[in-house]
Amino acid sequence: MNRNTDYIPFSKPCLGTDEEKAVCNVLKSGWLTTGKETIAFEKEFASFLDVPWAIALNSGTAGLHLSLEAVGVNSGSFVVTTPYTFTASAEIIRYLDADPLFVDIDEHTYNIDPDLIENVLKKRSKKISAILPVHIAGYPCEMDRIEELSKRYTVPVVEDAAHAFPVKCGTRYTGTIGTTGIFSFYANKTITTGEGGMVVTGNSDIADRIKIMRLHGMDREAWDRYICPETSWYYDVVEAGYKYNLTDLAASIGRVQLGKAVMFLEKRKKIAQRYNEEFMELDFLELPSYRTDHAWHLYLLKIVPEKLTITRDQFIIQMKEAGIGTSVHFIPLHLMSYYKKQYDFKDDDFPHALKNYLVSFSIPIYPDLSETQVERIINTIKEIGLKAYKTRQL
Repeated sequence: MNRNTDYIPFSKPCLGTDEEKAVCNVLKSGWLTTGKETIAFEKEFASFLDVPWAIALNSGTAGLHLSLEAVGVNSGSFVVTTPYTFTASAEIIRYLDADPLFVDIDEHTYNIDPDLIENVLKKRSKKISAILPVHIAGYPCEMDRIEELSKRYTVPVVEDAAHAFPVKCGTRYTGTIGTTGIFSFYANKTITTGEGGMVVTGNSDIADRIKIMRLHGMDREAWDRYICPETSWYYDVVEAGYKYNLTDLAASIGRVQLGKAVMFLEKRKKIAQRYNEEFMELDFLELPSYRTDHAWHLYLLKIVPEKLTITRDQFIIQMKEAGIGTSVHFIPLHLMSYYKKQYDFKDDDFPHALKNYLVSFSIPIYPDLSETQVERIINTIKEIGLKAYKTRQL
């Protein structure tokens, strides 16, 4: 096996001197929290996606929480979503004392199955307050179908687009099709602010609600009270809100990263194309579903267990021994202790989610990967798989 021990991390933020300069400018400005940098980031992000409103927050999780609150999710209601996602997509439903209504995924795309969404809407639409699809790995959900179901059953859609920036569904960007769309700028996302997120919407009432709720339910932000000479110190608290605002320090990084988003995407596409070309002839692997519009936030491989003498976990261990970081996306939420206890889930309640989880792993696909590193990842996967390949029986 290739024993090069120079470690290739699974994920790495792509930051440079432009981001450093932007942060230093904010440090010198005398204003560090939500202010003119955040306002500019919001305007630039809204312009990029061609939406009326973008509201910056300190995480994508905060965006999901405030979006569901704004569309009316509350105690006793249900939100249709996928079990094949990070915990944030479901925990925010519990914040509001509502319940996630999990439906299984399409085993090829990893995304929520619209047919199953329709099945639960037919049975329980009066108690369902929102549909929350997740664009897994940057592969867009079937949003035309989900949008049609939303209109037919009058249930708003809150898009979890944390993996899917910048990519389109047809002529519209992911995140702009539902009532709200939520993007994450966590350290491993397609653009980063370190920690951060953004909600976009075309609904002015929802935008106003989220702006108020992101900062303690106050009707004026600190920037307006402290800096603008023509305004006073007075403010009112109109709701019991939260502390979810984004700082100018983070926003300054985001503005630079936004300017690089298309370049980053093209680099990820190039790596994905290379992986596809190299792995397509290996029958012990199943490649991720392909489409032209794909953000390639993750590159998800499946092993074909009947072709190999090792398990997915053993494959990952050997990758680690070769100095290459991997991850698993995701452990389905119905397998987690909290959700099993809360809803009495069984492992096989969502068979496609379970099956994909047991055989899938993610490999590095970030813009700063060198050609040499990509080559090493490819060769290592081939070497591990071919060494563990089962001899065909005649």
